[in-house]
Amino acid sequence: MGIPVGLSTSSVYPGGVTRTFELAKELGYDGVEVMVLREPDSQDERRLRELSDEYGLPVLAIHAPTLLLTQGVWGNDPWDKIDRATELAHDVGAGVVVLHPPFRWQRSYAEHFVGAIAERERLDGMRLAVENMFPWRAATKRREREMQAYLPGWDPLEHDYRSVTLDLSHTATAGLDHDAALAMADELGPRLAHLHLADGTSNFKDEHMVPGRGDQPCAEVLHMLGSQGFAGSVVVEINTRKMSEVGRRAAVADSLSFAREHLAIGERQHTYPSTQTPEDG
Repeated sequence: MGIPVGLSTSSVYPGGVTRTFELAKELGYDGVEVMVLREPDSQDERRLRELSDEYGLPVLAIHAPTLLLTQGVWGNDPWDKIDRATELAHDVGAGVVVLHPPFRWQRSYAEHFVGAIAERERLDGMRLAVENMFPWRAATKRREREMQAYLPGWDPLEHDYRSVTLDLSHTATAGLDHDAALAMADELGPRLAHLHLADGTSNFKDEHMVPGRGDQPCAEVLHMLGSQGFAGSVVVEINTRKMSEVGRRAAVADSLSFAREHLAIGERQHTYPSTQTPEDG
């Protein structure tokens, strides 16, 4: 099948998990990423397995409720959230758990975060893919103010994570231009476990645009993954909250077409091992 392209439930928000599976099936996606929210279906292993079976689509990833807006989901203990998300991922057959780094006010959680994530991966086998984030910025009349909101930091290249989720909207929000974002993807190498496909422009808003409509290297990153035989998943995570249902469907369809087109370009560039030729299979 090649590199699977999935649809995040956040791309269909405020529609729910069921609507995500429906739309993913209609448009030809290869699977779904479930962001754990207050919606009961996003937390229910049995319901997710029912939907997966009904629509013939796997759950590719579970996004742990470690966002600011999900601070109250599954209680207030962040390690419990990660462990429950890992258990849910195992139960539904997902291969990766996506999580955000700690906020700077979560000091006890952040203190041993990198080592504790590594130990959980070692003991459990699930890839815990820490997502690249960005500084928080606020514009005033006189200047732009910046705050480091995450500990140990927003940039995964500065920390010894075995598994990383690269989000190409967050690279824009972090102030990385096209070349710098592409360099981040390249430098991550085998640590890159999961891609959130979205676009953005150089401002302090986290836009999550349809890929190809911003200034990030969405096409080039897909070429790179295709040419390398990437073992993870590409998941479309765009913001459609203010769109009509017709507009949302078009945006989600365009994102899938973009992903497939540019992954295929990379796959055609794939280098076969010296002992094997394309004719050998």
